[in-house]
Amino acid sequence: MDLTSLTGRLEALQLLSGENKPTAAAASSGLQTYFFTPKSGSKHPSHADQDLKLVVVTLEPEQNLGPAKALATQVGLKDMRAIAAADLEKLLGRKREQASPLSVPPQLVASTLLITSSSLTSSSETFSVPSPIDPATTLSVSAEQVQQLIKKLEEEGAAVKAVDFQAKAAQAAAPASPAVKSTPARGGSTIAEKEAAALRGKKDLEGKSGVQLGLTIRKEQAVFGDWYSQTLIKGDMLDYYDISGCYILKPWSYGIWQTIQNFFDAGIKELGVQNAYFPMFVSSKVLEREKDHIEGFAPEVAWVTRAGQSDLEEPIAIRPTSETVMYPYYAKWIRSHRDLPLKLNQWNSVVRWEFKNPQPFLRTREFLWQEGHTAFLTKPEADTEVLQILDLYRRVYEELLAVPVIPGVKSEKEKFAGGLYTTTVEGFIPTTGRGIQGGTSHCLGQNFSKMFNISVEDPENKGDKLHVWQNSWGLSTRTIGVMVMVHGDDKGLVLPPRVAQLQVVIVPVGITAKTTDEERGQVYEACLSVEKELKAKGIKVRYDDREGYTPAFKYNDWELKGVPVRLELGPKDLKEKSVVAVRRDTGNKSKLVIKDLTQSIPDLLDTIHDDMLNKARGEFNDHITVIERWEQIVPTLNKNHVVVLPWCEIEACEDEIKKRSAQESVEGAEDEKAPSAGAKSLCIPYDQARFGDVKGKKCPQCGEEAKRWTLFGRSY
Repeated sequence: MDLTSLTGRLEALQLLSGENKPTAAAASSGLQTYFFTPKSGSKHPSHADQDLKLVVVTLEPEQNLGPAKALATQVGLKDMRAIAAADLEKLLGRKREQASPLSVPPQLVASTLLITSSSLTSSSETFSVPSPIDPATTLSVSAEQVQQLIKKLEEEGAAVKAVDFQAKAAQAAAPASPAVKSTPARGGSTIAEKEAAALRGKKDLEGKSGVQLGLTIRKEQAVFGDWYSQTLIKGDMLDYYDISGCYILKPWSYGIWQTIQNFFDAGIKELGVQNAYFPMFVSSKVLEREKDHIEGFAPEVAWVTRAGQSDLEEPIAIRPTSETVMYPYYAKWIRSHRDLPLKLNQWNSVVRWEFKNPQPFLRTREFLWQEGHTAFLTKPEADTEVLQILDLYRRVYEELLAVPVIPGVKSEKEKFAGGLYTTTVEGFIPTTGRGIQGGTSHCLGQNFSKMFNISVEDPENKGDKLHVWQNSWGLSTRTIGVMVMVHGDDKGLVLPPRVAQLQVVIVPVGITAKTTDEERGQVYEACLSVEKELKAKGIKVRYDDREGYTPAFKYNDWELKGVPVRLELGPKDLKEKSVVAVRRDTGNKSKLVIKDLTQSIPDLLDTIHDDMLNKARGEFNDHITVIERWEQIVPTLNKNHVVVLPWCEIEACEDEIKKRSAQESVEGAEDEKAPSAGAKSLCIPYDQARFGDVKGKKCPQCGEEAKRWTLFGRSY
C-alpha cells in the first residue's frame, strides 16, 4: 500500500474503516507522543550525510519520558529540546494535541528519528490516537498497528530506536522501594509481589504493566509539565479522559474545590449575592449581539450542529461564559431602580475549545468555576463590589491555599473583552518563572446594559432613561493547579491544611514479631482513640490500619498525596504518653503529648499554613525585580523573574515590549534551551508604594512619561 500520503498510512493500517470508533472500551488511553528538535548539526544515525530535523518519542500511557537530555544521550544525540507549539504546527500542519507519529509528513520522514517504547512489541493494548486527517476524530489503534507504522516509517528512511522506558524510570528513582509484608491478595499473588512489580515496572504478574508508586521526575529538572502531570496522577487528583483537554476530577481534588466553594459562597452571600442557574446553551443570534465580547471568545466557542441524524436549523453554542446567556433576562427582570441591585452567581462548567496545549486545571476544554453577574444603579456601587470580590479571591488564595497573590488592574489590552476595566489577582510559579492569573473581577460599565437594553427610569430625573452598571467575576478550578505548582515537591503533593481532604493520618509503628498481643492491642486502641478525639474537634483525620503494608510504605503513600501531618504511634510512644508528629511541608518531627492533641494539632495545622504562605511569599518577592533600563529586562526574565517597570500604559508600547523581549530572548540565547516567550503585562499593582515614587520615571521601552509601576513577565 502506498504510504506517500497521510491517507495512505491510515489505509495501510486499516484505520479508515467504519468499524474504527474511538470508544472507551476500545481504547484504554492515549498513546503518549513528544516532539523534539535535535541539537543543530545532528545527523541521521544511519545516513551521516542526512541532517536530522525531528525526534518523535512514543511511549505507553503509564510510562514516563524522564529528562530529555538523558534520553538524547541514550540514543546517541548530544541534546534535544521540546518543539514549541507554534513551531510544531508549522512543521506538521497540526496542533500539538492533534499530532502523533501518524502525522509526520512524508517529506520529513527521512529526517526523523523515532524513539519508541520497547514494551510496545509485547503489548496487547489498544490506544487512542488523534487522526492526522480529521482533527475532530480520535482513532483506536492497536499496539500491533503502531508497530506496523514504525516498520513502514523505517522503510521510508526514518531512524528507529527502541528504549526500555520502564527500566529507565526504575533506575532514575532515588529512594529504595519500601519493604512490604507478604500478605496474600486476591488472585494468588502477595501484596509484596504486586507492589514490587509495580515499583520495578515489570510485566511479571498476571501479565499487567506495573507503575512506580513514587515520582520519577524531579520538580527542578526535566520538563516541568511532566513533573506537574505525574504529581497530579500519582497524587490521585485526577485521571485523563478520552477527549483531549478534558479530565476527571477525583475526590482528592474535587474536595478541594468544594472547600473553596463553601468559603467563597459564604463570602458572597454576606454581600447579598444569590445563587441561580442558567442553561448551558446559547443561540448564535444572542451570542453575536455583543461584537467585541464574542470576538474575544470566538475561536474558543464550541457549537452543537446536529441532533441525532438531523442538522439543527441554527447552530447552538455551548457557553464559554454567561454574559449573553443571562443579560436578556436581566432586561426582563429589572423594570425599576427598586429592582436594583441584582446580584446573581452560578456554579457551573463552561467550555472553551480552542487552545494550543492542554494542561490539567490550567488550560482545559471544560472547567468548573463560579461566575457572578451583578447590576447596580450607579458606578460607585459597582466599583465597590469589584474590589470586594477581588479581596475574596485574594483570601481564597492566601487564607485557604497558602498562595501569595498581587491584586491589581489589567491593562486596556489585557482587560475582559467588552468590559470597562478588569481587576485581577496574579500569582507566580517560581520553578518556571511565569506569572499566572488567579481570578478576575470585571466592571463591565454600561456596555452590556446598552446592548441588552437593561435600563430603568432615573429616580433623580424623572423621565430620563438610565442604563445600569454591571459587573462580572469568576474563579475556577485553576486555583487547584496553582496550588500544586507552588507547593509540590520531589515527593509529590504538599497540601495546605485548610483545603486538604485529610489533614492528619495516624500510622501505628514499632509492631514487630516480638510485640505481644497485649501491646499490639494497646497501640491499636490508642490510635482509634486519638482518631476519635481529633474528629470530634473537626480535624479531618484517618487511622491507617491497612494490613500488609509496612509503616515506611504508608509514609511514602501519604507523602505522595500531600497529607499535612503524620502521627506515628507505637509501644514506646504509648509508654511515654506521646506521639511523633511529622510535617509534610518541612519533614520536621516533634513529640506531642497525647492528652494535648486536641489543642496542639489545630495549632500545628495553623502554623503549617502560615509557614507555607510565608515561604511562597518569600519566593515570590525574591523573584520580583524593579527595572528602569531596557537592557536589563530579558536577562532578568531569563533568571525566572518577573519585572516591575515604570510604564507609560500606551497599548502600542505594550505590544512592542512583548515583541522585543521575545526577539531578544532568542537572539541573546547562549544555548537552544533559553526561553523564547516575550513579556506581557500581568497587572498594574494596587500597592504602588512598595516600588517607590514613579513620578519623573520614563518608560524603558518608548521613553514616554511613566504613569504607574506595572508587573510584566512570561505567563501561563
